Amino acid sequence: MKFNPCNDECTYDGSHCQGCGRSHEEIAETKKLVMSIVNFVQAQAYDNGEDFMKAISKSVLKKL
Repeated sequence: MKFNPCNDECTYDGSHCQGCGRSHEEIAETKKLVMSIVNFVQAQAYDNGEDFMKAISKSVLKKL
């Protein structure tokens, strides 16, 4: 399956967004994941959130 990012053409009826094609469940879980990361960065009071995200991205891709 290929990830399709949001294209700002969101729909909420049915089981999938007609804009990006992702399931509403996937979208909700992605939002939870993003907020978890945001909350972590804020709790750590990082001044360099971009560097943290680059490191996390690199780590995730390496593990995949």
